[in-house]
Amino acid sequence: MKFQKILMIGYEKDNIIEKEWERIETLCDELIIASNDSDEIEANLSGADCLLLKLGAGADKNMIDKAPNLKYIGMFGTGYGRIDTDYATSKGITICNIAGYSTEGVSELVFALILEHVRDISRAKIEASQGNYSETGFSGTEISNKKFGIIGMGNIGSRVSQIASNGFNANVVYWSRTKKPNVENDKVVYQKDLKTLIQECDFISLHLPFTADTEKFINEELINAIRSGAIIINTSPMELVDIGALKKRLQKNDITFILDHSDELTKEQAEQLAQYKNCIMYPPIGYITNEATLKKQSMFVDNLQNFLNGNPTNKVN
Repeated sequence: MKFQKILMIGYEKDNIIEKEWERIETLCDELIIASNDSDEIEANLSGADCLLLKLGAGADKNMIDKAPNLKYIGMFGTGYGRIDTDYATSKGITICNIAGYSTEGVSELVFALILEHVRDISRAKIEASQGNYSETGFSGTEISNKKFGIIGMGNIGSRVSQIASNGFNANVVYWSRTKKPNVENDKVVYQKDLKTLIQECDFISLHLPFTADTEKFINEELINAIRSGAIIINTSPMELVDIGALKKRLQKNDITFILDHSDELTKEQAEQLAQYKNCIMYPPIGYITNEATLKKQSMFVDNLQNFLNGNPTNKVN
């Protein structure tokens, strides 16, 4: 069994290794690759029975209606909040993402971002490269014995919890929609009240998926409750955060907010957040490891193959 036409939006040839491109080509009669703003999208939706999206792209009701033959939407990543899953489900369309491929990469990056900030590593490297080998003027803080809050205890949140508690000897407090007794021990404690977690923690790491239910989940009330001096790390989509409320809190200059999904911000949002020295932005590099990249591509094509074989994997609807 094959797809009649696969329409890939926003992809470039170097996004996928040759071996996986060859697999994709064997799974369809026709393959169309269109840029995000290409007229080819509109022209090819009507005949497409498979739509493949990159992170940041979506499929709303209007797009789905223009693709009457559509039976599969594949996301080249974990987040699928920009897809109208309810409407797609009502049309009998299967949606699959790639779950778990970047757990280690993103989890390790969380601590790289923290250490880069609290130990002033970038400045130290620059000064040494310029011949200044003095430690004068540097200071730092340790993660050990600090209260480390985790919001969302899925694969990544659980791994961050392990690293924080076992690796850095932090006292982990977590909030999740459901209690996770399997991750709890004398250093990892469940906190039923999210506001209390935010008020008490020195570090807060966000690990929730972006869905209709989690949009602006970190709202004005929670942002205002963050304890003074806290460091917040968001390696999840910024749609989780009320950006207007965040800007107001950043103006007080009493918290630090670190994010790595800057590519998904609007130009206006990125420019506004960049004004604040206590808002540190990175490109989405959490999943960019050699190991995660290969796993991601393999799982992406496996999802296509398994759907055609009648056994869809990583189905989200």
